[in-house]
Amino acid sequence: MGNDLWKLTAAKITDGIATKSFSASEVVQSHLHHIEKVNSKVNAIVTLDEEFATLQAKKVDKRVKEGKKLRPLEGVPIGIKDTTAVKGMRTTHGSKFFEHHIPDNDDIIVDRIKASGAIILGKTNTPEFAAGGNTYNEIFGATKNPWNLKLSAGGSTGGGAAGLAAGMFPLASGTDLGGSLRIPAAFCGVQGIRPTVGLVPAGPKKLPFQSLGVPGPMARCSHDLGVFLEVIAKPHHLDPLSPGFSFKFSEKRVRSELRLAYIKDPAGIGIDKEVADKCLETFHALSQLGHKLDIIEVDLADGREAFEVLRAQSMVNAYLDYTEKLDEMGENISGNIKRGLGQNPKDIARAEITRGELWKKLAETFNSYDALLTPTLPITPFPVENNYPESIDGKLTRSYIDWFSTTFVFSLFGVPGLSVPAGLSSKNLPIGLQVIGPHFSENRLISLARDIEELVPIGFPIIY
Repeated sequence: MGNDLWKLTAAKITDGIATKSFSASEVVQSHLHHIEKVNSKVNAIVTLDEEFATLQAKKVDKRVKEGKKLRPLEGVPIGIKDTTAVKGMRTTHGSKFFEHHIPDNDDIIVDRIKASGAIILGKTNTPEFAAGGNTYNEIFGATKNPWNLKLSAGGSTGGGAAGLAAGMFPLASGTDLGGSLRIPAAFCGVQGIRPTVGLVPAGPKKLPFQSLGVPGPMARCSHDLGVFLEVIAKPHHLDPLSPGFSFKFSEKRVRSELRLAYIKDPAGIGIDKEVADKCLETFHALSQLGHKLDIIEVDLADGREAFEVLRAQSMVNAYLDYTEKLDEMGENISGNIKRGLGQNPKDIARAEITRGELWKKLAETFNSYDALLTPTLPITPFPVENNYPESIDGKLTRSYIDWFSTTFVFSLFGVPGLSVPAGLSSKNLPIGLQVIGPHFSENRLISLARDIEELVPIGFPIIY
């Protein structure tokens, strides 16, 4: 198998190491060799630590040789988003302010990733302070889509998604406030899940009660996604939003009839025809597995303004110390902070009231359905040099984030959401289908993702 080990899923890597079909060192070397070939084209990994990865692999091999019990991600290479602290490894947040920052401690999820036996290869690219749906910053430049290098990989976990699609690693960590796991997953043809708020502890952070943004996993297949989520989704005393229990991945398929509803355009922004057709086609295919399907209307359009208000306030909270340095920041992050500073208490109150009203509507919908399906995004990937698409379904976009309101209207409610490929467009570009469930329904969503990936497999892109 040799240099083709980079093509394997995380599950096949752990099985191969356990049966001594190959070593962790061979796995890492295969991935490093592949990274050398493709990363210069894609720009997914921005800090690669070959020495650290090689050392970790040798430790895994030693454990195997000594007959020690193998851990859930033993020997699996992983990319860590460059907003997540890894002790001793440069972590820039895509910002000039942190260009040379070396953390002294690991974030909570990194501690758990290391304890699982996974091998950290390095850090993946992100827009400045993870603000934006296109992955670009002034330190490292733009991450390109492996399916077409002229197009965006999405954001803000664009480096993670592009690295997965390009075969640089089988797992990637990320974060999701308005769609930062789901957007790049849709653009790059991989899977990303935004867990229920609190299920995966964040930080340590100075704003522990922040409830919009969450850490989460990405993978090329649903099984790997579930195993990875189990590794990181455990309570932690520093996260006050933790539910107090761990997530246990169930490999048992949901084969009983699920009540599934499709919402064509939950945010009221329009959906490009090819995206709409492909998502609906894949939704209908689920009837082959016995699921009960309905097409319904749920209007969450008022959530667009509510989210933008609350997001802007969260940016002020997070970057209060930088309000005097806005002219040194990019337009995405500085624009959010400026908007937050210009809001008044009534704006925030109205947004919270709207959030509550929409939640009642969504909660009632979940009384009738086990999961909701929507297009992850209304468009296929746009040119990488653009900050955002100019139009959706022929209509000009309202703001630089409004184009991904299909994801962020659900972020308001803290519910889990997963993006899985629905197939490929006529131009061979991935189209994402979003699966939304009630709080703590992650196993159900992952099982549905497995159904979908088997109905419409898309494989690897060819990187020229």
